[in-house]
Amino acid sequence: MDFEPTEDQATIRKAVAELVAKFGDEYWMECDRDHRFPSEFYDTLASGGWLGITMPEEYGGHGFGITEASILIEEAAKSGGGMNAASAIHLSIFGMHPVVKHGSDELKARTLPRIVNGDLHVCFGVTEPGAGLDTTSITTFAKREGDHYRVNGRKVWISKAQESEKVLLLTRTQKLDEVTKRTDGMTLFLTDLDRSKIDIRAIPKMGRNAVSSNELFIDDLMVPVEDRVGEEGKGFTYILDGLNPERMLVAAEALGLGRVALDRAVRYANQREVFGRPIGKNQGLQFPLADSLAHLDAAELALRKATWLYDAGKPCGREANTAKFLCAEAGFDAADRALQTHGGMGYSEEYNVARYFREARLLKIAPLSQEMVLNYLGSHVLGLPRSY
Repeated sequence: MDFEPTEDQATIRKAVAELVAKFGDEYWMECDRDHRFPSEFYDTLASGGWLGITMPEEYGGHGFGITEASILIEEAAKSGGGMNAASAIHLSIFGMHPVVKHGSDELKARTLPRIVNGDLHVCFGVTEPGAGLDTTSITTFAKREGDHYRVNGRKVWISKAQESEKVLLLTRTQKLDEVTKRTDGMTLFLTDLDRSKIDIRAIPKMGRNAVSSNELFIDDLMVPVEDRVGEEGKGFTYILDGLNPERMLVAAEALGLGRVALDRAVRYANQREVFGRPIGKNQGLQFPLADSLAHLDAAELALRKATWLYDAGKPCGREANTAKFLCAEAGFDAADRALQTHGGMGYSEEYNVARYFREARLLKIAPLSQEMVLNYLGSHVLGLPRSY
Protein backbone atom coordinates (compact mmCIF):
# COMPACT_ATOMS: atom_id res chain seq x y z
CA MET A 1 0.00 0.00 0.00
CA ASP A 2 1.23 3.45 -0.94
CA PHE A 3 -0.30 6.46 0.81
CA GLU A 4 1.90 9.02 -0.94
CA PRO A 5 -0.10 11.27 -3.30
CA THR A 6 1.11 11.44 -6.87
CA GLU A 7 2.88 14.55 -8.09
CA ASP A 8 -0.29 15.58 -9.95
CA GLN A 9 -2.44 15.10 -6.86
CA ALA A 10 -0.11 17.11 -4.66
CA THR A 11 0.00 19.87 -7.26
CA ILE A 12 -3.79 19.94 -7.55
CA ARG A 13 -4.25 20.21 -3.78
CA LYS A 14 -1.72 23.04 -3.46
CA ALA A 15 -2.94 24.98 -6.49
CA VAL A 16 -6.63 24.73 -5.59
CA ALA A 17 -5.98 25.62 -1.95
CA GLU A 18 -4.16 28.77 -3.03
CA LEU A 19 -6.90 29.69 -5.48
CA VAL A 20 -9.88 29.24 -3.14
CA ALA A 21 -8.08 31.03 -0.30
CA LYS A 22 -8.97 34.25 -2.12
CA PHE A 23 -12.57 33.74 -0.96
CA GLY A 24 -12.73 34.12 2.78
CA ASP A 25 -15.43 33.55 5.36
CA GLU A 26 -16.85 37.05 4.87
CA TYR A 27 -17.43 36.36 1.17
CA TRP A 28 -19.26 33.12 1.89
CA MET A 29 -21.25 34.65 4.73
CA GLU A 30 -22.47 37.41 2.43
CA CYS A 31 -23.35 35.02 -0.41
CA ASP A 32 -25.26 32.79 2.00
CA ARG A 33 -27.02 35.69 3.70
CA ASP A 34 -28.02 37.34 0.42
CA HIS A 35 -28.96 34.07 -1.32
CA ARG A 36 -26.48 35.05 -4.03
CA PHE A 37 -24.79 32.51 -6.27
CA PRO A 38 -20.98 32.70 -5.81
CA SER A 39 -20.28 33.72 -9.40
CA GLU A 40 -16.83 35.14 -8.65
CA PHE A 41 -15.73 31.86 -7.08
CA TYR A 42 -17.23 29.82 -9.92
CA ASP A 43 -15.66 31.99 -12.60
CA THR A 44 -12.25 31.82 -10.93
CA LEU A 45 -12.25 28.03 -10.92
CA ALA A 46 -13.60 27.93 -14.47
CA SER A 47 -10.94 30.32 -15.78
CA GLY A 48 -8.30 28.11 -14.18
CA GLY A 49 -9.64 25.09 -16.04
CA TRP A 50 -10.61 23.25 -12.87
CA LEU A 51 -14.21 22.51 -13.87
CA GLY A 52 -12.85 20.14 -16.51
CA ILE A 53 -10.72 18.09 -14.15
CA THR A 54 -12.46 14.80 -15.05
CA MET A 55 -13.61 15.71 -18.56
CA PRO A 56 -11.94 14.01 -21.55
CA GLU A 57 -9.09 16.03 -23.02
CA GLU A 58 -10.78 16.13 -26.44
CA TYR A 59 -13.45 18.40 -24.92
CA GLY A 60 -10.96 20.67 -23.18
CA GLY A 61 -10.72 18.77 -19.90
CA HIS A 62 -7.80 17.25 -18.00
CA GLY A 63 -8.93 13.62 -18.01
CA PHE A 64 -8.14 13.00 -14.34
CA GLY A 65 -10.01 10.54 -12.14
CA ILE A 66 -12.39 10.80 -9.21
CA THR A 67 -9.44 10.87 -6.78
CA GLU A 68 -8.24 14.17 -8.19
CA ALA A 69 -11.81 15.52 -8.34
CA SER A 70 -12.33 14.62 -4.68
CA ILE A 71 -9.16 16.48 -3.72
CA LEU A 72 -10.35 19.56 -5.60
CA ILE A 73 -13.78 19.63 -4.02
CA GLU A 74 -12.45 18.85 -0.54
CA GLU A 75 -10.22 21.91 -0.77
CA ALA A 76 -13.15 24.04 -1.95
CA ALA A 77 -15.19 23.04 1.10
CA LYS A 78 -12.17 23.23 3.42
CA SER A 79 -11.52 26.84 2.42
CA GLY A 80 -14.56 27.93 4.41
CA GLY A 81 -16.87 27.81 1.41
CA GLY A 82 -18.38 24.58 2.66
CA MET A 83 -21.38 23.30 0.75
CA ASN A 84 -22.00 26.63 -0.96
CA ALA A 85 -18.62 26.31 -2.67
CA ALA A 86 -18.91 22.60 -3.35
CA SER A 87 -22.45 22.71 -4.72
CA ALA A 88 -21.56 25.56 -7.07
CA ILE A 89 -19.14 23.29 -8.95
CA HIS A 90 -20.18 19.73 -8.03
CA LEU A 91 -22.27 18.92 -11.10
CA SER A 92 -19.79 20.46 -13.53
CA ILE A 93 -16.94 18.40 -12.12
CA PHE A 94 -18.52 14.96 -12.45
CA GLY A 95 -22.28 15.17 -12.96
CA MET A 96 -21.97 14.97 -16.73
CA HIS A 97 -20.46 11.49 -16.59
CA PRO A 98 -23.62 9.87 -18.07
CA VAL A 99 -23.33 12.23 -21.03
CA VAL A 100 -19.60 11.58 -21.42
CA LYS A 101 -20.16 7.83 -21.39
CA HIS A 102 -23.48 7.48 -23.25
CA GLY A 103 -24.20 10.72 -25.10
CA SER A 104 -23.89 11.08 -28.86
CA ASP A 105 -20.77 12.68 -30.30
CA GLU A 106 -22.90 15.63 -31.42
CA LEU A 107 -24.42 16.13 -27.95
CA LYS A 108 -21.03 15.96 -26.28
CA ALA A 109 -19.43 18.33 -28.78
CA ARG A 110 -22.00 21.07 -28.23
CA THR A 111 -22.21 20.83 -24.43
CA LEU A 112 -19.07 19.48 -22.78
CA PRO A 113 -16.60 22.20 -23.90
CA ARG A 114 -19.00 24.85 -22.58
CA ILE A 115 -19.22 23.05 -19.23
CA VAL A 116 -15.44 22.87 -19.01
CA ASN A 117 -14.97 26.60 -19.66
CA GLY A 118 -17.77 27.49 -17.23
CA ASP A 119 -20.05 29.04 -19.83
CA LEU A 120 -22.77 26.41 -19.38
CA HIS A 121 -24.53 25.81 -16.07
CA VAL A 122 -26.46 22.53 -15.80
CA CYS A 123 -28.76 21.23 -13.08
CA PHE A 124 -29.73 17.61 -12.40
CA GLY A 125 -33.46 16.81 -12.56
CA VAL A 126 -34.18 13.41 -11.00
CA THR A 127 -35.94 13.70 -7.62
CA GLU A 128 -39.73 14.10 -7.50
CA PRO A 129 -42.11 14.91 -4.63
CA GLY A 130 -43.93 11.58 -4.85
CA ALA A 131 -40.88 9.41 -5.38
CA GLY A 132 -38.07 10.67 -3.15
CA LEU A 133 -35.22 8.16 -3.20
CA ASP A 134 -37.42 5.62 -4.99
CA THR A 135 -36.32 6.83 -8.41
CA THR A 136 -38.20 4.08 -10.26
CA SER A 137 -41.47 5.68 -9.08
CA ILE A 138 -40.97 8.98 -10.90
CA THR A 139 -43.90 10.04 -13.06
CA THR A 140 -42.48 12.90 -15.17
CA PHE A 141 -43.31 11.62 -18.66
CA ALA A 142 -41.75 12.19 -22.08
CA LYS A 143 -44.07 11.29 -24.98
CA ARG A 144 -42.43 10.85 -28.39
CA GLU A 145 -43.98 13.06 -31.08
CA GLY A 146 -41.99 12.79 -34.29
CA ASP A 147 -38.53 14.25 -33.78
CA HIS A 148 -39.41 15.69 -30.35
CA TYR A 149 -40.59 14.51 -26.95
CA ARG A 150 -43.36 16.32 -25.07
CA VAL A 151 -42.46 16.37 -21.37
CA ASN A 152 -44.78 17.00 -18.44
CA GLY A 153 -44.15 16.53 -14.75
CA ARG A 154 -42.58 17.90 -11.62
CA LYS A 155 -39.14 17.79 -10.01
CA VAL A 156 -37.98 18.87 -6.57
CA TRP A 157 -34.71 19.73 -4.78
CA ILE A 158 -33.05 20.76 -8.02
CA SER A 159 -29.84 22.62 -7.16
CA LYS A 160 -28.71 25.53 -9.36
CA ALA A 161 -31.89 25.61 -11.45
CA GLN A 162 -32.00 29.40 -11.06
CA GLU A 163 -28.59 29.76 -12.72
CA SER A 164 -28.79 26.87 -15.19
CA GLU A 165 -29.30 26.97 -18.94
CA LYS A 166 -29.79 23.22 -19.27
CA VAL A 167 -31.10 20.32 -17.21
CA LEU A 168 -30.00 16.69 -17.16
CA LEU A 169 -33.54 15.36 -16.94
CA LEU A 170 -34.68 11.84 -16.08
CA THR A 171 -38.16 10.94 -17.30
CA ARG A 172 -40.36 7.97 -17.97
CA THR A 173 -41.07 7.04 -21.57
CA GLN A 174 -43.04 4.02 -20.41
CA LYS A 175 -45.30 4.07 -17.40
CA LEU A 176 -44.37 1.97 -14.42
CA ASP A 177 -47.30 -0.43 -14.88
CA GLU A 178 -46.20 -1.08 -18.48
CA VAL A 179 -42.67 -2.39 -17.78
CA THR A 180 -41.42 -5.78 -16.61
CA LYS A 181 -38.62 -4.35 -14.49
CA ARG A 182 -39.16 -1.18 -12.49
CA THR A 183 -35.89 0.22 -13.80
CA ASP A 184 -36.98 -0.10 -17.43
CA GLY A 185 -38.73 2.58 -19.48
CA MET A 186 -36.78 5.58 -18.16
CA THR A 187 -35.04 8.02 -20.51
CA LEU A 188 -32.41 10.66 -19.85
CA PHE A 189 -32.14 14.02 -21.63
CA LEU A 190 -29.74 16.95 -21.55
CA THR A 191 -31.93 19.77 -22.73
CA ASP A 192 -32.75 23.47 -22.43
CA LEU A 193 -34.32 24.70 -19.22
CA ASP A 194 -36.99 26.61 -21.14
CA ARG A 195 -38.51 29.14 -18.71
CA SER A 196 -41.63 29.48 -20.89
CA LYS A 197 -42.41 25.80 -20.24
CA ILE A 198 -40.81 25.27 -16.83
CA ASP A 199 -41.83 27.18 -13.73
CA ILE A 200 -38.88 27.32 -11.30
CA ARG A 201 -39.66 28.03 -7.65
CA ALA A 202 -36.98 28.34 -4.98
CA ILE A 203 -37.41 26.30 -1.79
CA PRO A 204 -36.73 28.22 1.45
CA LYS A 205 -34.27 26.12 3.44
CA MET A 206 -32.08 25.86 6.51
CA GLY A 207 -28.70 26.49 4.92
CA ARG A 208 -26.48 26.44 1.82
CA ASN A 209 -28.43 29.44 0.61
CA ALA A 210 -25.88 30.74 -1.90
CA VAL A 211 -26.88 27.82 -4.11
CA SER A 212 -30.62 27.55 -4.64
CA SER A 213 -32.76 24.43 -4.32
CA ASN A 214 -35.86 24.45 -6.46
CA GLU A 215 -39.09 22.87 -7.56
CA LEU A 216 -39.64 22.52 -11.31
CA PHE A 217 -43.13 22.46 -12.80
CA ILE A 218 -42.81 21.19 -16.38
CA ASP A 219 -45.70 21.88 -18.76
CA ASP A 220 -45.43 20.69 -22.40
CA LEU A 221 -41.67 21.08 -22.68
CA MET A 222 -40.64 20.07 -26.20
CA VAL A 223 -37.31 18.23 -26.22
CA PRO A 224 -35.59 17.38 -29.53
CA VAL A 225 -34.49 13.79 -30.03
CA GLU A 226 -30.92 15.08 -30.38
CA ASP A 227 -31.00 15.99 -26.67
CA ARG A 228 -31.57 12.38 -25.60
CA VAL A 229 -28.67 10.73 -23.78
CA GLY A 230 -28.13 7.27 -25.24
CA GLU A 231 -31.04 4.97 -25.97
CA GLU A 232 -34.65 5.44 -25.03
CA GLY A 233 -35.65 3.42 -21.98
CA LYS A 234 -32.14 3.00 -20.53
CA GLY A 235 -31.85 6.24 -18.57
CA PHE A 236 -31.88 4.56 -15.17
CA THR A 237 -28.81 2.46 -15.98
CA TYR A 238 -27.04 5.59 -17.23
CA ILE A 239 -27.48 7.52 -14.00
CA LEU A 240 -26.23 4.51 -12.03
CA ASP A 241 -22.81 5.10 -13.59
CA GLY A 242 -22.48 8.27 -11.57
CA LEU A 243 -23.85 7.15 -8.19
CA ASN A 244 -20.66 5.80 -6.61
CA PRO A 245 -18.55 8.81 -7.71
CA GLU A 246 -21.28 11.11 -6.39
CA ARG A 247 -21.07 9.47 -2.97
CA MET A 248 -17.30 9.94 -3.02
CA LEU A 249 -17.51 13.61 -3.93
CA VAL A 250 -20.08 14.23 -1.21
CA ALA A 251 -17.81 12.42 1.23
CA ALA A 252 -14.96 14.73 0.21
CA GLU A 253 -17.20 17.75 0.76
CA ALA A 254 -18.12 16.52 4.24
CA LEU A 255 -14.46 15.88 4.98
CA GLY A 256 -13.46 19.40 3.92
CA LEU A 257 -16.27 20.95 5.90
CA GLY A 258 -15.27 18.97 8.99
CA ARG A 259 -11.65 20.03 8.59
CA VAL A 260 -12.43 23.74 8.41
CA ALA A 261 -14.84 23.51 11.36
CA LEU A 262 -12.17 21.76 13.44
CA ASP A 263 -9.58 24.35 12.41
CA ARG A 264 -11.82 27.21 13.51
CA ALA A 265 -12.58 25.46 16.82
CA VAL A 266 -8.89 24.92 17.58
CA ARG A 267 -8.11 28.53 16.72
CA TYR A 268 -10.83 29.80 19.06
CA ALA A 269 -9.88 27.36 21.84
CA ASN A 270 -6.30 28.64 21.76
CA GLN A 271 -7.28 32.31 21.74
CA ARG A 272 -10.28 32.45 24.08
CA GLU A 273 -9.36 32.80 27.74
CA VAL A 274 -11.73 32.18 30.64
CA PHE A 275 -10.65 32.11 34.30
CA GLY A 276 -7.15 33.16 33.22
CA ARG A 277 -6.46 30.23 30.88
CA PRO A 278 -7.19 29.29 27.25
CA ILE A 279 -10.32 27.18 27.07
CA GLY A 280 -8.46 24.63 24.93
CA LYS A 281 -6.52 23.65 28.03
CA ASN A 282 -9.69 22.12 29.47
CA GLN A 283 -10.04 18.44 28.63
CA GLY A 284 -13.80 18.84 28.35
CA LEU A 285 -13.15 20.85 25.17
CA GLN A 286 -9.85 19.34 24.09
CA PHE A 287 -10.95 15.70 24.03
CA PRO A 288 -13.98 16.15 21.73
CA LEU A 289 -11.83 18.07 19.24
CA ALA A 290 -9.11 15.43 19.34
CA ASP A 291 -11.80 12.77 18.87
CA SER A 292 -13.09 14.60 15.79
CA LEU A 293 -9.57 14.74 14.39
CA ALA A 294 -9.23 10.98 14.74
CA HIS A 295 -12.61 10.31 13.12
CA LEU A 296 -11.92 12.69 10.21
CA ASP A 297 -8.58 11.00 9.60
CA ALA A 298 -10.18 7.54 9.63
CA ALA A 299 -13.00 8.66 7.32
CA GLU A 300 -10.45 10.09 4.90
CA LEU A 301 -8.76 6.70 4.63
CA ALA A 302 -12.08 5.11 3.67
CA LEU A 303 -12.58 7.80 1.03
CA ARG A 304 -9.09 7.37 -0.41
CA LYS A 305 -9.63 3.63 -0.78
CA ALA A 306 -12.99 4.19 -2.49
CA THR A 307 -11.63 6.65 -5.05
CA TRP A 308 -8.59 4.45 -5.74
CA LEU A 309 -10.85 1.47 -6.44
CA TYR A 310 -13.05 3.48 -8.79
CA ASP A 311 -10.13 4.92 -10.73
CA ALA A 312 -8.62 1.43 -10.97
CA GLY A 313 -11.84 0.13 -12.51
CA LYS A 314 -12.60 -2.14 -9.55
CA PRO A 315 -15.94 -2.69 -7.72
CA CYS A 316 -16.38 0.05 -5.14
CA GLY A 317 -20.03 0.15 -4.03
CA ARG A 318 -19.23 -0.95 -0.49
CA GLU A 319 -16.37 1.51 -0.12
CA ALA A 320 -18.19 4.44 -1.75
CA ASN A 321 -21.16 4.09 0.57
CA THR A 322 -18.94 3.56 3.62
CA ALA A 323 -16.93 6.67 2.79
CA LYS A 324 -20.07 8.77 2.41
CA PHE A 325 -21.43 7.50 5.74
CA LEU A 326 -18.23 7.97 7.74
CA CYS A 327 -17.30 11.36 6.28
CA ALA A 328 -20.82 12.72 6.81
CA GLU A 329 -20.81 11.56 10.44
CA ALA A 330 -17.30 12.84 11.14
CA GLY A 331 -17.91 16.14 9.35
CA PHE A 332 -21.13 16.86 11.22
CA ASP A 333 -19.66 15.90 14.60
CA ALA A 334 -16.72 18.23 13.97
CA ALA A 335 -19.06 21.09 13.05
CA ASP A 336 -21.23 20.43 16.09
CA ARG A 337 -18.23 20.41 18.39
CA ALA A 338 -16.86 23.55 16.78
CA LEU A 339 -20.11 25.31 17.58
CA GLN A 340 -20.03 23.97 21.15
CA THR A 341 -16.43 25.13 21.59
CA HIS A 342 -17.47 28.66 20.67
CA GLY A 343 -20.26 28.56 23.26
CA GLY A 344 -22.81 31.34 22.84
CA MET A 345 -20.72 32.94 20.10
CA GLY A 346 -21.01 29.74 18.11
CA TYR A 347 -24.75 30.33 17.89
CA SER A 348 -24.12 33.76 16.39
CA GLU A 349 -23.12 34.25 12.77
CA GLU A 350 -19.93 36.11 13.64
CA TYR A 351 -17.60 33.11 13.72
CA ASN A 352 -19.13 31.16 10.80
CA VAL A 353 -19.35 27.87 12.69
CA ALA A 354 -23.15 28.14 12.75
CA ARG A 355 -23.03 28.16 8.94
CA TYR A 356 -20.74 25.14 8.92
CA PHE A 357 -23.13 23.35 11.29
CA ARG A 358 -26.14 23.98 9.06
CA GLU A 359 -24.32 22.81 5.96
CA ALA A 360 -22.77 19.75 7.60
CA ARG A 361 -26.24 18.61 8.66
CA LEU A 362 -27.28 18.48 5.01
CA LEU A 363 -24.67 15.82 4.30
CA LYS A 364 -26.42 13.31 6.54
CA ILE A 365 -29.45 13.61 4.25
CA ALA A 366 -28.15 14.25 0.75
CA PRO A 367 -27.75 12.82 -1.80
CA LEU A 368 -29.12 9.94 0.23
CA SER A 369 -29.71 9.53 3.94
CA GLN A 370 -27.39 7.71 6.30
CA GLU A 371 -30.15 5.16 6.81
CA MET A 372 -30.25 4.35 3.10
CA VAL A 373 -26.48 3.82 3.16
CA LEU A 374 -26.95 1.34 5.99
CA ASN A 375 -29.72 -0.34 4.00
CA TYR A 376 -27.25 -0.84 1.17
CA LEU A 377 -24.50 -2.19 3.40
CA GLY A 378 -26.93 -4.43 5.25
CA SER A 379 -28.42 -6.07 2.18
CA HIS A 380 -25.66 -5.86 -0.45
CA VAL A 381 -22.63 -6.44 1.76
CA LEU A 382 -23.86 -8.36 4.81
CA GLY A 383 -26.44 -10.32 2.85
CA LEU A 384 -29.33 -9.51 5.14
CA PRO A 385 -32.92 -9.42 3.77
CA ARG A 386 -33.73 -6.22 1.94
CA SER A 387 -35.92 -4.02 4.11
CA TYR A 388 -37.70 -2.07 1.39
